[in-house]
Amino acid sequence: MERLLHYVWKYKIYPLSGLKTTTNLPVEVIDPGLLNRDAGPDFFNAKVKIGDTLWAGNIEIHNQSSDWKRHGHHKDKSYDSVILHLAGRIDEEICRTDGKPIHQVQFRCPENVRARYEELKLADMRPRCYALLPSFSTLMVHSWFTALQIERLEQKTNQITSRLKRHNHHWEDVFFITLSRNFGFGVNGDAFEAWGNLLSLRAVDRHSDCLEQVEAMFFGQAGLLEEELSDPYYVMLQKEYRYLRHKFDLRQMEPERWKFLRLRPGNFPPVRLAQLACLYHQAGGLFSRIIASEKPEDARALLSVGTSGYWETHYNFSKTSPRRVKELSKGALDLIVINTVVPFLYAYGLYRSDERLCMRASAFLEETAAENNYITRLWDGAGLPVKTAADSQALIQLQKEYCDLKKCLHCRFGFEYLRSK
Repeated sequence: MERLLHYVWKYKIYPLSGLKTTTNLPVEVIDPGLLNRDAGPDFFNAKVKIGDTLWAGNIEIHNQSSDWKRHGHHKDKSYDSVILHLAGRIDEEICRTDGKPIHQVQFRCPENVRARYEELKLADMRPRCYALLPSFSTLMVHSWFTALQIERLEQKTNQITSRLKRHNHHWEDVFFITLSRNFGFGVNGDAFEAWGNLLSLRAVDRHSDCLEQVEAMFFGQAGLLEEELSDPYYVMLQKEYRYLRHKFDLRQMEPERWKFLRLRPGNFPPVRLAQLACLYHQAGGLFSRIIASEKPEDARALLSVGTSGYWETHYNFSKTSPRRVKELSKGALDLIVINTVVPFLYAYGLYRSDERLCMRASAFLEETAAENNYITRLWDGAGLPVKTAADSQALIQLQKEYCDLKKCLHCRFGFEYLRSK
């Protein structure tokens, strides 16, 4: 509840008249101060008028005033600057290290705010603030969406930066690893990233003119060429991989990491690996070409590939299927643009101090169709239109980083919900 008291004080969600100290002096809040997220008093540089005296200093808030001593503040000189102590319940007087008393106010959260906060925490229906969504102004929703979109891009940029540090700032390598992860489309994302980390792009580049050798390296590194099968194509890849493994001293991953259960055949790892092999066989210098893309459709054209002929009649080795060209669908390409191309445009733009690339990343999201998943369907059903990938990315960030974690006090929608009557 202390966190809620912080929130009420910060945004002045309480009656602005009638505040009095325990000694019956009137209190006028001129500036609540700046929230401190580190050690020390809760709010810095506040200004309050207590009686006829204007005070400037810090504010401390507790559930009950006895927490002051319980936390050792009466012995800590960094709390001598506190000019006002707020507590939900006053159960004892408090003082500074020199023994001088500190003004206190019994500060309670308004009942309507407390009730709405409990609703937000406990309501089964999601989004919890659905009832107020229609009343939100278009400008407020747009500004919050924009902030969420940038927050999500920065989160993905941090992930890219972490990978760059582990791979000696080789952008092409990190792009390949990130692209590989997103070829897992969620279920096999971790396995694809682990596989990408084991693969040497230098080795792939030296044999990229031969699709069979690229496939041999991709499938071999995935641990999918260890069985004894009679399939001629499999035997050929197995032979090629043994040669390449010895040549480049390759280390393969455990095949048990790949997941097939409840996946559509088109999403089976061998099909996705075959598509990646075809992509890196055809598209030399893929990263630089992606960065040069002016429009989402340019990036989709670069990433749009099929497979070798063998995979048109297979979803797995030695098991045939009706002939079908296994290209990435428009929806799959859009997901790769959203989760790989856009973050790299933004991250590389920051790295090169090129604002045009950062702006292009945002434009790509505005020009790409919204994702269709349980989160976007949830919010669309609650009354928020989800038209573009910019909208869907904002809502995914909102759901995962605020709603699921019940961080309503940090959400603009939550703020509007709490202050509404």
